[in-house]
Amino acid sequence: MTDLMKGKVAAITGAASGIGLECARTLIAEGATVVLIDRARERLEALCQDLGDRARPLVVDLLDGAEVSGMLPRILEAGGGLDIFHANAGAYIGGPVEEGDPDAWDRMLNLNINAAFRSVHAVLPHMIAQKSGDILFTSSIAGVVPVVWEPIYTASKFAVQAFVHSTRRQMAKHGVRVGAVLPGPVVTALLDDWPKAKMDEALANGSLMQPKEVADAVLFMLSRPRNVTIRDLVILPNSVDL
Repeated sequence: MTDLMKGKVAAITGAASGIGLECARTLIAEGATVVLIDRARERLEALCQDLGDRARPLVVDLLDGAEVSGMLPRILEAGGGLDIFHANAGAYIGGPVEEGDPDAWDRMLNLNINAAFRSVHAVLPHMIAQKSGDILFTSSIAGVVPVVWEPIYTASKFAVQAFVHSTRRQMAKHGVRVGAVLPGPVVTALLDDWPKAKMDEALANGSLMQPKEVADAVLFMLSRPRNVTIRDLVILPNSVDL
């Protein structure tokens, strides 16, 4: 490793598994201190033990608005600062609209949109005050290409993209970069509701990526010179035709 993130403090939501966990591992390996944010206390504590003393657990229920709005002091206490905030946590629902469960949609939309935006709102004053920082979202290729089998999820990621593009322009004058990584299908718990036949086919034909591949893209984004912003970075398996 090259110590690209040496001395940096990052906070990542949804860090107990999948892309968030791989991003934490990658940033720690590059010298950062990482506050891993999730609601799964026991898993977080066990992971941080394995990841070493620069991994700091922070238990937050992202669907509790008051907890999210009040988490900045807890992040600063755990990490000793904050240079990078990665709004990674999210949920996935696919399938035909007419067969959907609007209550399940509400939970997904609250996590993918409201919790993500609220968490960024919570940390921006700190970054504006220090006149530097990075805000990064885990978005999706579904945020730029409407995916026919996941209309509600697609709508949530279109909202994320709109927020990223407009907030980036507001924050540029403060020295705060805002961007999004937009992966195609990744092997994570978000795909647990995929039909088995679809999952088996995707694994067999190479149309799924691993979380580490996304984490490497995130590291690239964060390690650019400060005069450069990677606004959107799309990463796809070669076999995905989008």
